[in-house]
Amino acid sequence: MVDWSPIAKVYDPLKAGSIDGTDVEPHDRAVWRAMGARYKPNKGVVGDPLLTLFVARLNPQTTEDKLYQVFSKYGDIQQLRLARDIVTGFSKRYAFIEYKEERSVVRARRDANKLVVDQHEVFVDFEQERALKGWVPRRLGGGLGGKKESGQLRFGGRDRPFRKPINLGVGMVQERGGGGGGGREWDRQGARDREDRDRYRERTHRHSWTNLT
Repeated sequence: MVDWSPIAKVYDPLKAGSIDGTDVEPHDRAVWRAMGARYKPNKGVVGDPLLTLFVARLNPQTTEDKLYQVFSKYGDIQQLRLARDIVTGFSKRYAFIEYKEERSVVRARRDANKLVVDQHEVFVDFEQERALKGWVPRRLGGGLGGKKESGQLRFGGRDRPFRKPINLGVGMVQERGGGGGGGREWDRQGARDREDRDRYRERTHRHSWTNLT
């Protein structure tokens, strides 16, 4: 457990279905489906996944222009795509925003999460579909986060990080503040900054290696 992290670096449906990432058996049928899924990212999605943000929980009335106005303050935007129903044209309430610079993505991910846009508190994170190895979307039983009402919570993401396993070991960072949640080490600003730096160091390294091959 020395490499334990509250944020998944590789997507594993079995671990994502576990509150601390230690399950050895799926606890719901959707996890079984996700474990057997063979998902390939949408080839129609263009742009650099390492410079792209995923923005969700949008107001159905929020437009592309509004998103551009809000998120351009974090840096120059290369392109913005608000997902819409192919038949009705209605918003699916999530969007992808590609920036021109890495620092803009990090800044927006850090500062725009839980920002209120058109009376809705939005969720912001790095794109997962093309950047997180092994990714399986919610419709196939995977994904991250989720609502308690669905009975299919997924852990290891920004919305619902893994909790520290009880048998983690003495040498690792310990939780503070008991079981209240608010004292978890990764909830502190310094831990969030380290998470951003570490993840982007890995992502940038992988991106550079891909360009060389």
